[in-house]
Amino acid sequence: MQQAGLKNSGLIRFTRDIDSRYLDVLDGFRVCLMFVVSWFHIWQQSWLMPIFFMGGTVVNLDFIPRTGYMMVDGLIFLSGLLMMFPFTKAGAGAPAAWPFYKKRLIRIVPGYLLVVAVSLADALSKGAYRNTWEMIRDLLAHLTFTHSLFPFSYTGSPLNGVLWTLSVEVQFYLLFPLVGRLYQKHPAWTAGCMGALAFLYRAYVGRFQDTSLYINQLPAFLDIYALGFFSATVIRAMLTRLRGETWAEKCFFSGLAAVGCLLIVRSMQAQAASPSIEAIRLGQMDRRFVLGVGFSLMSVGLCFSLPALRFLFGNRVMAFLSSVSYAFYMWHQMVTLHLKEWGIPPSKSVQPWMDGELSWQWPYVLLCFGISLLISIAVTYLFERPLQRRLSGASRSAGPSAGRSGRPGPA
Repeated sequence: MQQAGLKNSGLIRFTRDIDSRYLDVLDGFRVCLMFVVSWFHIWQQSWLMPIFFMGGTVVNLDFIPRTGYMMVDGLIFLSGLLMMFPFTKAGAGAPAAWPFYKKRLIRIVPGYLLVVAVSLADALSKGAYRNTWEMIRDLLAHLTFTHSLFPFSYTGSPLNGVLWTLSVEVQFYLLFPLVGRLYQKHPAWTAGCMGALAFLYRAYVGRFQDTSLYINQLPAFLDIYALGFFSATVIRAMLTRLRGETWAEKCFFSGLAAVGCLLIVRSMQAQAASPSIEAIRLGQMDRRFVLGVGFSLMSVGLCFSLPALRFLFGNRVMAFLSSVSYAFYMWHQMVTLHLKEWGIPPSKSVQPWMDGELSWQWPYVLLCFGISLLISIAVTYLFERPLQRRLSGASRSAGPSAGRSGRPGPA
């Protein structure tokens, strides 16, 4: 493993920072998680069932889009991992509040405000608010990233529904300089307390008759963030101790990633069997920690896995898709809903999703993904990146790995 003199070769991108070379696989992991989350939202509108016939065997993948919302936990997990990773390096200082806040605000706020503005204009054009006060309080909640805390701005808001994750993320950003510093000094104690608080919170709200407002609040994700911290520590330790992995070690870590993937799949299959909406919510909370363990095993395993797996998850295509994933996350549901509202593509029946009209379902799904991707590319490179450079004073010549570890999680 050489840190200098490495050049780009084919689709595999090497950088001078050996840490980035290993964490590049998390680009692909992020893309996979984002794909499943967006598939869930598109599936809700298309009802296109992923059931295939291979010879005499039926392959039913319906559980994947049906429980795709669970992969938001994975995006939050990655946020915790990438937030903590720079501060696990030997000699790294404690997280400083203002530089950390400034970097995150520059990264997420421009694109977020654009989506809020477009969503608000759309809501006003449809008369979605009964009066001015309803509009003002909803907008204020979104602008202060507190919209996940109130029914009117979470479950009852006409604005883009996926934005609740940004509320959770920003709330944790505010805590990170303190929590990250505590974790540096007392990792086991801090992670344990975060996990205990999450379990206690979920046990408490699980007794409510209606848990819709509570299942996705910040305390419910503290163990997911803690697992992200722990994974960052393990990856840093492996980078320090492994000086050129042997094939046996690569096979071991590949197996670790496979076990993590299996845990994720099994959790999704169990969740898909939930018999009611409230059972779905309770199951989501009950399975959150096991799901987080799966994310942890998979992320650590991928970083030191066989070359084929590293190539699959850490190539240029994945890096590019990961770079626009934040915008994709925020725009894909709006695109999905508006295409259906506008009758694009046209259909033979009035409700083609209910009638199983494949000649509408397949083009609709492909258009949802394709148009969302095109909008995400345009927003990222024509709006977000230029504005971020202006706000941060960064030059265009910044290296390809600049700011990689600062990418927010769900976005």
